[in-house]
Amino acid sequence: MSDFSSGASGIHRLAALSTASAPGPAPGIDTDTAHPAEITQGETAPIDQAALQADTDTAMAAASSATSFSFKVLTVNIHKGFTFFNRKFILPELRDAVRSVGADVVFLQEVTGSNIKHPDRFDNYTETPHYEFLADSIWPQFAYGRNAVYTNGDHGNAIMSKFPIVRFQNHDVSINGPEKRGLLHCELQVPGLSTNVHAICVHLSLTEAHRRQQMEMLCKLIREEIEPHAPLVVAGDFNDWRQRAHAQLAEGADLHEVFMQAHGRAARTFPARLPLLGLDRIYVRNAIGHAPVVLPHKPWSHLSDHAPLAAEIEL
Repeated sequence: MSDFSSGASGIHRLAALSTASAPGPAPGIDTDTAHPAEITQGETAPIDQAALQADTDTAMAAASSATSFSFKVLTVNIHKGFTFFNRKFILPELRDAVRSVGADVVFLQEVTGSNIKHPDRFDNYTETPHYEFLADSIWPQFAYGRNAVYTNGDHGNAIMSKFPIVRFQNHDVSINGPEKRGLLHCELQVPGLSTNVHAICVHLSLTEAHRRQQMEMLCKLIREEIEPHAPLVVAGDFNDWRQRAHAQLAEGADLHEVFMQAHGRAARTFPARLPLLGLDRIYVRNAIGHAPVVLPHKPWSHLSDHAPLAAEIEL
């Protein structure tokens, strides 16, 4: 597995509310393991196989109940904090709407990191990086992957998490042309779980040939950098209006889309006011998606051009 990096790849992370944000390696994972219980020798006795099986069944059921864990995810393309056609800056309203979902992990696309012109044009424009403004006190951990850099600023993908982000990396998957795209990969340390959860925030090209190449890059990333048994959630704006991603990602990375599993088809998310196309997705591996929903028309239809998706993920 290649090391995750920061700094040059344009990633920022808030280590914790009580500490300052700073680039550089994230804290390592504690690898200490508990010592095995001491075994004491004693007299042997006949084994009651029926009782042993009953005790085993009880223990396994208890272990299964104790180790089952679920968390809520949300994915939304926030259109840089503007309404459709960029007529109004509505990031404060968007923050309230995102908070109301109660998600533990949020996948954001088209997030502004900086823009030097907008503060002069919009009275309510926040100069704080938008992922930091949205995270506020609700999501103490976040990572930002800068994809597009231009004269006035930059934008990209972001992941906000209530769980510690222990490693992260932004992968540039841009193909020749003006579109700048990335895959933001975060590793989350969920308390009580022995295996870290991987989260990848995706924003793919508008061009189908480019999307095919980018999905192959995604599959390669998963095969090379994520353990086969590790829980994985891949969510974001796939721009896959022809529904080609399902087969490619299932074959190349064993990913399965939660709406396809629940309803037999991808959710329609674009345009938000009258959704016709299924562009946004939540894929999982080594996890189960429950109760996937397209968030309601109000207030979301005027907060973004994409309807957000949410689901409960069981590990």
